[in-house]
Amino acid sequence: MKKSRKVIRIGGVPEHFNLPWHLAIENGKFEQEGLKVSWREFPGGTGAMSKALRDDEVDIAILLTEGIVADIIKGNPSRIVGQYITSPLIWGVHVGADGPIKTEADLEGQRYAVSRMGSGSHLMSFVHALHKGWDPSKQQFVIVGGLEGSRSALAEGKADTLLWEKYTTKPLVDNGEFRRVAEVRTPWPCFVIVAHKKFIKNHLGKLEALLSVIHKECADFMDNEQAISLVAERYDQKPVDVRAWFRQTSWSTDHHFPGDVLEKVMEVLTEVKVIEKPVAPSRLCHRLLELAD
Repeated sequence: MKKSRKVIRIGGVPEHFNLPWHLAIENGKFEQEGLKVSWREFPGGTGAMSKALRDDEVDIAILLTEGIVADIIKGNPSRIVGQYITSPLIWGVHVGADGPIKTEADLEGQRYAVSRMGSGSHLMSFVHALHKGWDPSKQQFVIVGGLEGSRSALAEGKADTLLWEKYTTKPLVDNGEFRRVAEVRTPWPCFVIVAHKKFIKNHLGKLEALLSVIHKECADFMDNEQAISLVAERYDQKPVDVRAWFRQTSWSTDHHFPGDVLEKVMEVLTEVKVIEKPVAPSRLCHRLLELAD
Protein backbone atom coordinates (compact mmCIF):
# COMPACT_ATOMS: atom_id res chain seq x y z
CA MET A 1 0.00 0.00 0.00
CA LYS A 2 1.30 3.42 -0.96
CA LYS A 3 2.02 5.54 2.08
CA SER A 4 0.13 8.85 2.06
CA ARG A 5 2.11 12.05 2.32
CA LYS A 6 2.13 14.07 5.51
CA VAL A 7 -0.26 17.02 5.19
CA ILE A 8 1.45 20.08 6.65
CA ARG A 9 -1.16 21.99 8.66
CA ILE A 10 -0.56 25.74 8.46
CA GLY A 11 -2.42 28.47 10.35
CA GLY A 12 -2.65 32.20 9.81
CA VAL A 13 -4.90 35.20 10.22
CA PRO A 14 -7.40 35.99 7.44
CA GLU A 15 -5.56 39.17 6.48
CA HIS A 16 -3.72 40.52 3.44
CA PHE A 17 -0.28 39.81 4.92
CA ASN A 18 -0.79 36.13 4.19
CA LEU A 19 -1.68 36.44 0.50
CA PRO A 20 1.73 35.01 -0.56
CA TRP A 21 0.81 31.75 1.20
CA HIS A 22 -2.51 31.56 -0.63
CA LEU A 23 -0.88 32.30 -3.99
CA ALA A 24 1.75 29.62 -3.40
CA ILE A 25 -0.97 27.08 -2.58
CA GLU A 26 -3.20 28.08 -5.50
CA ASN A 27 -0.34 28.02 -7.99
CA GLY A 28 0.91 24.62 -6.86
CA LYS A 29 4.28 25.87 -5.63
CA PHE A 30 4.31 23.56 -2.60
CA GLU A 31 3.09 20.61 -4.66
CA GLN A 32 5.99 21.14 -7.07
CA GLU A 33 8.34 20.46 -4.15
CA GLY A 34 6.44 17.34 -3.10
CA LEU A 35 4.71 19.11 -0.20
CA LYS A 36 1.06 18.69 0.65
CA VAL A 37 -0.29 21.57 2.74
CA SER A 38 -3.59 22.68 4.22
CA TRP A 39 -4.41 26.20 5.36
CA ARG A 40 -6.57 27.08 8.37
CA GLU A 41 -7.62 30.63 9.16
CA PHE A 42 -7.67 31.95 12.71
CA PRO A 43 -9.81 35.09 13.10
CA GLY A 44 -8.87 34.97 16.79
CA GLY A 45 -5.29 35.81 15.87
CA THR A 46 -2.04 34.98 17.63
CA GLY A 47 -3.61 33.85 20.89
CA ALA A 48 -5.80 31.32 19.08
CA MET A 49 -2.88 30.05 16.99
CA SER A 50 -0.63 29.73 20.03
CA LYS A 51 -3.29 27.51 21.59
CA ALA A 52 -3.60 25.50 18.36
CA LEU A 53 0.16 24.87 18.40
CA ARG A 54 0.00 23.78 22.02
CA ASP A 55 -2.89 21.45 21.21
CA ASP A 56 -1.09 20.03 18.14
CA GLU A 57 -3.86 21.24 15.82
CA VAL A 58 -1.40 22.93 13.44
CA ASP A 59 2.21 22.19 12.53
CA ILE A 60 3.16 25.71 11.45
CA ALA A 61 1.68 29.12 12.13
CA ILE A 62 2.37 32.72 11.14
CA LEU A 63 2.09 34.75 14.31
CA LEU A 64 2.87 38.15 15.79
CA THR A 65 6.43 38.20 17.11
CA GLU A 66 5.60 39.47 20.60
CA GLY A 67 2.76 37.02 21.13
CA ILE A 68 4.65 33.85 20.32
CA VAL A 69 7.83 34.98 22.12
CA ALA A 70 5.76 35.32 25.29
CA ASP A 71 4.04 31.97 24.78
CA ILE A 72 7.22 30.02 24.01
CA ILE A 73 8.73 31.35 27.23
CA LYS A 74 5.57 30.17 29.01
CA GLY A 75 5.97 26.65 27.64
CA ASN A 76 4.58 26.52 24.10
CA PRO A 77 6.30 23.48 22.50
CA SER A 78 7.22 25.38 19.34
CA ARG A 79 10.15 27.31 17.95
CA ILE A 80 10.56 30.27 15.62
CA VAL A 81 11.86 28.93 12.30
CA GLY A 82 11.70 32.03 10.14
CA GLN A 83 11.00 35.70 9.92
CA TYR A 84 7.95 36.49 7.78
CA ILE A 85 7.28 40.23 7.78
CA THR A 86 10.45 42.25 8.36
CA SER A 87 8.70 45.61 8.78
CA PRO A 88 6.78 46.84 11.85
CA LEU A 89 3.01 46.47 12.13
CA ILE A 90 0.95 49.64 12.31
CA TRP A 91 -1.88 49.26 14.78
CA GLY A 92 -4.87 51.58 14.71
CA VAL A 93 -6.29 52.68 18.06
CA HIS A 94 -10.04 52.58 17.49
CA VAL A 95 -13.15 53.67 19.35
CA GLY A 96 -16.80 53.42 18.42
CA ALA A 97 -17.73 56.27 16.12
CA ASP A 98 -20.74 57.21 18.24
CA GLY A 99 -19.17 56.46 21.62
CA PRO A 100 -18.31 58.92 24.39
CA ILE A 101 -14.51 58.76 23.93
CA LYS A 102 -13.28 61.44 21.57
CA THR A 103 -9.49 61.51 21.89
CA GLU A 104 -6.61 59.17 22.64
CA ALA A 105 -6.01 60.98 25.94
CA ASP A 106 -9.41 59.77 27.15
CA LEU A 107 -8.34 56.10 26.94
CA GLU A 108 -6.10 55.92 30.01
CA GLY A 109 -7.39 53.15 32.27
CA GLN A 110 -10.28 52.30 29.95
CA ARG A 111 -11.52 48.91 28.69
CA TYR A 112 -9.56 47.39 25.80
CA ALA A 113 -11.25 44.79 23.59
CA VAL A 114 -8.78 41.91 23.11
CA SER A 115 -9.07 38.66 21.15
CA ARG A 116 -7.79 36.70 24.13
CA MET A 117 -5.12 37.12 26.76
CA GLY A 118 -1.72 36.80 25.10
CA SER A 119 -3.00 37.95 21.73
CA GLY A 120 -1.46 40.81 19.78
CA SER A 121 -4.37 43.10 20.64
CA HIS A 122 -3.72 42.34 24.32
CA LEU A 123 0.07 42.74 24.30
CA MET A 124 0.03 45.86 22.12
CA SER A 125 -2.28 47.57 24.59
CA PHE A 126 0.68 47.48 26.99
CA VAL A 127 2.95 48.96 24.33
CA HIS A 128 0.35 51.67 23.77
CA ALA A 129 0.34 52.47 27.48
CA LEU A 130 4.15 52.67 27.53
CA HIS A 131 4.12 55.03 24.55
CA LYS A 132 1.71 57.33 26.39
CA GLY A 133 3.44 57.12 29.77
CA TRP A 134 0.44 55.43 31.38
CA ASP A 135 0.56 52.73 34.06
CA PRO A 136 -0.08 49.46 32.13
CA SER A 137 -1.39 47.78 35.28
CA LYS A 138 -4.44 50.09 35.28
CA GLN A 139 -5.73 48.85 31.95
CA GLN A 140 -8.87 46.74 31.78
CA PHE A 141 -9.50 43.99 29.24
CA VAL A 142 -12.63 42.57 27.67
CA ILE A 143 -12.08 39.24 25.88
CA VAL A 144 -14.05 39.27 22.64
CA GLY A 145 -12.57 36.47 20.51
CA GLY A 146 -11.66 38.44 17.39
CA LEU A 147 -12.52 41.41 15.20
CA GLU A 148 -16.22 40.57 14.92
CA GLY A 149 -16.47 40.30 18.69
CA SER A 150 -14.65 43.62 19.00
CA ARG A 151 -17.15 45.30 16.69
CA SER A 152 -20.02 44.11 18.86
CA ALA A 153 -18.27 45.06 22.11
CA LEU A 154 -17.61 48.63 20.97
CA ALA A 155 -21.08 49.04 19.49
CA GLU A 156 -22.77 47.78 22.67
CA GLY A 157 -20.56 49.83 25.00
CA LYS A 158 -18.97 46.74 26.58
CA ALA A 159 -15.46 47.94 25.63
CA ASP A 160 -14.01 51.37 24.96
CA THR A 161 -11.19 50.80 22.50
CA LEU A 162 -9.56 48.29 20.18
CA LEU A 163 -6.04 47.98 18.82
CA TRP A 164 -6.05 46.24 15.43
CA GLU A 165 -3.96 46.33 12.27
CA LYS A 166 -4.64 49.69 10.65
CA TYR A 167 -5.46 48.60 7.12
CA THR A 168 -7.60 45.61 8.09
CA THR A 169 -9.94 47.94 9.96
CA LYS A 170 -9.75 50.80 7.43
CA PRO A 171 -13.09 49.84 5.78
CA LEU A 172 -14.75 50.06 9.21
CA VAL A 173 -13.29 53.54 9.69
CA ASP A 174 -14.39 54.57 6.20
CA ASN A 175 -17.99 53.41 6.75
CA GLY A 176 -18.28 55.29 10.04
CA GLU A 177 -18.40 52.32 12.41
CA PHE A 178 -14.99 53.05 14.01
CA ARG A 179 -12.98 56.19 14.59
CA ARG A 180 -9.21 55.84 14.62
CA VAL A 181 -7.88 58.19 17.30
CA ALA A 182 -4.20 57.18 17.07
CA GLU A 183 -1.68 54.75 15.64
CA VAL A 184 0.95 52.59 17.37
CA ARG A 185 3.87 51.06 15.50
CA THR A 186 5.48 47.88 16.83
CA PRO A 187 9.13 48.48 17.84
CA TRP A 188 10.11 45.28 15.98
CA PRO A 189 9.35 43.27 12.80
CA CYS A 190 5.84 42.00 13.22
CA PHE A 191 5.30 38.41 11.96
CA VAL A 192 7.34 35.22 12.35
CA ILE A 193 6.92 31.64 11.15
CA VAL A 194 6.69 29.12 13.98
CA ALA A 195 6.71 25.32 13.91
CA HIS A 196 5.77 22.75 16.54
CA LYS A 197 8.86 20.99 17.92
CA LYS A 198 7.44 17.58 16.98
CA PHE A 199 7.06 18.65 13.36
CA ILE A 200 10.60 20.05 13.31
CA LYS A 201 11.99 16.81 14.71
CA ASN A 202 10.11 14.49 12.37
CA HIS A 203 9.96 16.57 9.17
CA LEU A 204 12.94 18.93 9.11
CA GLY A 205 13.54 18.38 5.39
CA LYS A 206 9.92 19.25 4.57
CA LEU A 207 10.16 22.33 6.76
CA GLU A 208 13.29 23.55 4.97
CA ALA A 209 11.64 22.97 1.59
CA LEU A 210 8.49 24.80 2.70
CA LEU A 211 10.47 27.81 3.92
CA SER A 212 12.36 27.98 0.62
CA VAL A 213 9.05 28.03 -1.27
CA ILE A 214 7.51 30.80 0.82
CA HIS A 215 10.68 32.92 0.79
CA LYS A 216 10.67 32.74 -3.02
CA GLU A 217 6.94 33.49 -3.14
CA CYS A 218 7.38 36.54 -0.90
CA ALA A 219 10.20 37.86 -3.10
CA ASP A 220 8.00 37.42 -6.17
CA PHE A 221 5.03 39.06 -4.43
CA MET A 222 7.02 42.19 -3.60
CA ASP A 223 7.93 42.49 -7.31
CA ASN A 224 4.44 41.60 -8.59
CA GLU A 225 2.85 44.51 -10.47
CA GLN A 226 -0.57 42.99 -9.81
CA ALA A 227 -0.10 42.69 -6.04
CA ILE A 228 -2.00 45.87 -5.19
CA SER A 229 -5.03 44.97 -7.29
CA LEU A 230 -4.98 41.40 -5.92
CA VAL A 231 -5.04 42.61 -2.31
CA ALA A 232 -7.69 45.24 -3.02
CA GLU A 233 -9.98 42.70 -4.68
CA ARG A 234 -9.55 39.84 -2.24
CA TYR A 235 -9.63 41.84 0.97
CA ASP A 236 -12.17 44.53 0.06
CA GLN A 237 -9.64 47.34 0.29
CA LYS A 238 -9.31 50.59 -1.61
CA PRO A 239 -6.32 50.52 -4.00
CA VAL A 240 -5.02 53.79 -2.50
CA ASP A 241 -4.93 52.16 0.97
CA VAL A 242 -3.33 48.98 -0.35
CA ARG A 243 -0.67 51.02 -2.11
CA ALA A 244 0.19 52.79 1.15
CA TRP A 245 0.29 49.49 3.04
CA PHE A 246 2.41 47.84 0.35
CA ARG A 247 5.00 50.64 0.52
CA GLN A 248 5.31 50.16 4.27
CA THR A 249 5.54 46.35 4.27
CA SER A 250 8.40 44.00 3.46
CA TRP A 251 8.60 40.20 3.54
CA SER A 252 11.52 38.00 4.52
CA THR A 253 13.31 36.19 1.70
CA ASP A 254 15.97 34.23 3.65
CA HIS A 255 16.76 32.47 6.93
CA HIS A 256 18.42 35.41 8.64
CA PHE A 257 16.93 36.90 11.80
CA PRO A 258 18.43 39.76 13.86
CA GLY A 259 18.87 38.46 17.39
CA ASP A 260 18.48 41.93 18.90
CA VAL A 261 14.84 41.92 17.73
CA LEU A 262 14.03 39.15 20.17
CA GLU A 263 15.96 40.90 22.93
CA LYS A 264 13.91 44.07 22.38
CA VAL A 265 10.64 42.12 22.43
CA MET A 266 11.58 40.40 25.70
CA GLU A 267 12.70 43.69 27.23
CA VAL A 268 9.24 45.18 26.66
CA LEU A 269 7.40 42.01 27.73
CA THR A 270 9.40 42.02 30.96
CA GLU A 271 8.70 45.70 31.57
CA VAL A 272 4.94 45.19 31.35
CA LYS A 273 5.19 41.95 33.39
CA VAL A 274 3.92 39.62 30.67
CA ILE A 275 7.04 37.49 31.28
CA GLU A 276 9.22 37.33 34.38
CA LYS A 277 12.57 37.72 32.66
CA PRO A 278 14.22 37.38 29.24
CA VAL A 279 15.79 34.16 28.02
CA ALA A 280 18.57 33.56 25.51
CA PRO A 281 17.19 34.26 21.99
CA SER A 282 18.51 30.85 20.89
CA ARG A 283 15.96 29.21 23.23
CA LEU A 284 13.15 30.69 21.15
CA CYS A 285 14.44 29.57 17.75
CA HIS A 286 15.42 26.44 15.89
CA ARG A 287 19.02 26.17 14.72
CA LEU A 288 18.10 26.44 11.01
CA LEU A 289 17.29 30.09 11.68
CA GLU A 290 20.50 32.11 11.44
CA LEU A 291 20.52 34.60 14.30
CA ALA A 292 22.61 37.60 13.32
CA ASP A 293 24.28 39.95 15.77
